[in-house]
Amino acid sequence: MIDLDIDARGVATLTLARPEKHNALSQALIDGLRDAAARIAADRAIRVVVLTGQGASFCAGGDLNWMREQMAGDADAKRSAARALAGMLGALNSLPQPLIGRVQGNAFGGGVGMACVCDVAVAADHVKCGLTETKLGLIPATIGPYVLARMGEANARRVFMSSRIFGAAEARELGIVAKVVPADDLDSAVAAEVKPYLDCAPGAVAAAKAFARSLGPTIDEATVTRSINALIAQWDSPEATEGLSAFFERRKPDWDNCHK
Repeated sequence: MIDLDIDARGVATLTLARPEKHNALSQALIDGLRDAAARIAADRAIRVVVLTGQGASFCAGGDLNWMREQMAGDADAKRSAARALAGMLGALNSLPQPLIGRVQGNAFGGGVGMACVCDVAVAADHVKCGLTETKLGLIPATIGPYVLARMGEANARRVFMSSRIFGAAEARELGIVAKVVPADDLDSAVAAEVKPYLDCAPGAVAAAKAFARSLGPTIDEATVTRSINALIAQWDSPEATEGLSAFFERRKPDWDNCHK
């Protein structure tokens, strides 16, 4: 479910390869991304990383079957699943190499989170984004620290709770992506972001990135644990049960009665 290609220049392309599900985040995909990030971080020959998705979408968010399975598990299973998701995002965010996002199609939920851990994300002009968790009775918990670090609180609050779908231009305005280009120009725009790093000292690039991160919002173990606890609490809520049940039953959620 993950493809990792490294070319002769030291440019790694990390591809979510679950196109039939719009690269929705399953346990296998989460584990594959975390393992690939560990491999990349340990490989000094890799200079730059491009993160993208195979097929029509970048990432359509969390796989709903996976979410339903976690919600049905015991406390330890829920915490393990939430920790895996948070660990994957943290591994991508802390890569020593520059991480360039190549975003096409849909980027929902966790897809927005992954765009936000990129140092630069470039989007095709047809991209649709959304933090769609609240439509399902959930919240954007584990991605929250990275979304807030990228957008800032004021911008995040415009889209964090509404599940509103927005386009590439607004994604750029919010800070999720840095550039928006026609779809036919996406690869050349990503290549232009990659090129300058190939002339830089890789150790200095890594040190500069680590220093920049140290000056930004703190995303430490306490912050990650708060995000995990928030996700588990919402998984256990009547609204989450109702929201996912309504989705799979193809009906409108009954938010008023799910608390009775």
